[in-house]
Parts: sequence; structure tokens; C-alpha cells
Amino acid sequence: MECEFRYQPAGWNKEYRFVALRSEKTREEVGPEESEQYQLFETSRYKYRVFVTDWTDPICFVVWFYNQRAGAENPIKEANNDAGLTAHPSHRFDVNSNHFQLAMLAYNMNCWLMLFNREPQTDAAELSHTTLATSRLRFLFVAAKIWRHAGRTGVSYSDHYEEKGVFERLMTRLGKIASRAPGYAPVMMPALR
Repeated sequence: MECEFRYQPAGWNKEYRFVALRSEKTREEVGPEESEQYQLFETSRYKYRVFVTDWTDPICFVVWFYNQRAGAENPIKEANNDAGLTAHPSHRFDVNSNHFQLAMLAYNMNCWLMLFNREPQTDAAELSHTTLATSRLRFLFVAAKIWRHAGRTGVSYSDHYEEKGVFERLMTRLGKIASRAPGYAPVMMPALR
């Protein structure tokens, strides 16, 4: 079921088109669930979605378009909050542009790091997202000692570090990266495609 109406909320400079959808929940959704997104109305039989837009296109196109964008909101929020994207270190555009590029590089490197950390048999399409804050706690804020002796460098971890095996597996895989034409050799099998 769908409907639309025009409304100007208090404090907004003009009225907008509100497109509302109601759909019946599937059998799996009827039971208790952990939702990643807040629900407008929580009912046992139906789920509701509302889009606010200034487009005049048909409802089916508006819904299709905003569905394409919905998956991007959580990574943007994560980049803003965890990667420091909202911090503007300067009043100069070129400096802020460099900061933005470095924050996005850090975010993307974290995503690649989590792909390197997957189990070999895992399908990439089925991987759950690990947030930057979680991976930072697991792999960067680690009580460890870096040592050098007899031309070798190593890292000693606390005996209480729970992720020690996972971290060492990740570091071993990163150490195996080698270039080959026209790219890089896979560090684990099967390689991601």
C-alpha cells in the first residue's frame, strides 16, 4: 500500500512531498528482530517506510531511486564519526581536501584489511560489515612491544590478547603480498573475484 502527501514541517523553508509505503512483514520478520534502522511505526504485521522528496516522478521510481541510496548512509555515518571525516582542520580548501582524501583512504584500507582477515571459504557477498571502530579496537589498540634483535624485528603481544591468532594470520597474509603482472598474486585461496 502506498500514499503520498505534501507537508511543511515546522522550521522547514518549504513543503515537501512525503511518500509512504506499508508492506506486510514476511514470516521471518514477524518474530522479534534486531533492526539496524529505527522503524517509524513498530507493528506486528506491517512495516512502514517514508521518503521525503521534492521530485514529482511516479512513486515507483522515487522508491527505486531511494532504495539504491539507502545502503550508503551507514558507511557515510561511519566515515564521519569514526574516520574523522567531519573534522575540518583548516580554513583552506586544499588542506581540507587533503584531509578528506586521507580519511577516505583510511576508511577504504580498513575495508580491505577486513577482507584480508576473512576465512578462506567465506563468500565475499555474505561477509558482514565490521565497523572502523570495532576493527580499531581489535587490531590497532593492542598492548604489544615491538622489538629488534640480531637484525630481526618482531612484535610481542600480551598473553591476554584474545585476537592474537587472528592478528598474526592477518599480518602473515599482508606479508605475502607480491606483485605479478598485471596485478598482485593472491595471498589466500580462493582469491576474491
